[in-house]
Amino acid sequence: MHKITIVLVGVLSIVSCQQGNKNGQKERLNATEFSKKINETTEAKIIDVRTPEEFEKGHLVNALNYDWNGNNFDSEISNLDKSKPVFVYCLSGGRSGSAASKMRTEGFKEVYELEGGVIKWRAENLEETTGNKIMPVGYTMEDFQKLIRSDKKVLIDFYADWCEPCLRMKPFLEELAVEQASKLKIIRINADDNQALLKSLNIEGLPELQLYQNGILKLSHNGFMSKEELLKQLE
Repeated sequence: MHKITIVLVGVLSIVSCQQGNKNGQKERLNATEFSKKINETTEAKIIDVRTPEEFEKGHLVNALNYDWNGNNFDSEISNLDKSKPVFVYCLSGGRSGSAASKMRTEGFKEVYELEGGVIKWRAENLEETTGNKIMPVGYTMEDFQKLIRSDKKVLIDFYADWCEPCLRMKPFLEELAVEQASKLKIIRINADDNQALLKSLNIEGLPELQLYQNGILKLSHNGFMSKEELLKQLE
C-alpha cells in the first residue's frame, strides 16, 4: 500500500511539472494564449532564440534576438531580471524548449514558451514585424503547382540553413539528384524564404520531404530520413 502511494505521488509531481510552474501557471502556451499573456504583462521580455537571419525575416513585435546556438546566449540572458516573466520562442518549439529549460535552471521564475513556435503564430495570423526589412516573396502556390508537374517523380525538400537534420540530408539528396536524374527531379525549398507557401501546405516542422508523381502527392515525411530509407520510398 505504501509503495502504491509513493508511485501516485511521483506521477502527480510529474504531471504538475508538465502543467505549470511553481505558481501553478501553465508554461507552454499556444499562439493565442502566448499573445494574450504578453499583452497582459507589463514590459514583457520577449526572446527570439532563432538565428539573426531568421529573425530579420520576421519576428514578434518588441522581441529581442538571443540566438540559442550562438556564442553569447548565456551572457545575454544574464542581463535580464530573473524575477520578471520572460517569453521565449523559435520556429517550431525545439530550440525555445531548450532555452526555456536553461533559463529555469538559471533561476528565472516565469518562463513561457510558444508551443509550435513561429509556425503556429503565423497560422493564427498574429502580428509580426520585419524591422522595416523586405521579406522574400518566395514561391506562390501557383509556382509550386508548376514545380510538381513533371514526367519524372518530383521530390521536394523543405529545409532551413539552421536545421541540423536538413544539413545532414543535403549531401545525399545532392547525390541522388545526379544518380537518378533520368527519373527523379529534386527541388530544395528554403522554408525561411517561403513562409507563406509552408503555411498554405500546413508544414509545421523541418525537414519535410514530399514526393509527387504526375502532380499527385505520394509521400509526405517530416523529420530526418536516411538515404537508404528514401531509396526504398522511391522504388
